[in-house]
Amino acid sequence: MTTRDEAFATYVAARRPQLFRAAWLLTGDPHRAEDVVQAALTRLYVAWPRVQRADSVDAYVRRAIVNAHVDEGRRPWRREASVGDALPETAVAAPGAAVEEHDALWSALRRLPAGQRRVVVLRHWWGLSVEETAADLNVSTGTVKSQTSVALATLREVLADDLTKEST
Repeated sequence: MTTRDEAFATYVAARRPQLFRAAWLLTGDPHRAEDVVQAALTRLYVAWPRVQRADSVDAYVRRAIVNAHVDEGRRPWRREASVGDALPETAVAAPGAAVEEHDALWSALRRLPAGQRRVVVLRHWWGLSVEETAADLNVSTGTVKSQTSVALATLREVLADDLTKEST
């Protein structure tokens, strides 16, 4: 194995679970998430010598995942497939969160439109700033702020409704 391949394999081995979880949050389907991650990693491998010298490999991979997700959504056969409700086995609950809360959060997240879901994943899962999120999505910072605001309001509403239904 060449040094290039070793460096790429090391990076992928360390980051693949996080990349899969992020893709799953975007797609809502573990099978599509695998497709998205594979497409992103293929792009990364081709550009690895250049990307490896850049400041942030993670930024390139995040952008590749978002772009692969958008590309997957454009394929006509994907419009016919339904999104599964099963959580992937690698999904990790927030520390101290009950399983029911975890399931409710993922369910609520899947109800968001794709653009809002992308912003929430990049801002709150990856912990990016508004500016970094805007750069990764190739949108303005105002779009990131408005999408985040609407998405969080929707999540609060959906989660509150779920809690109300459970208590009655």
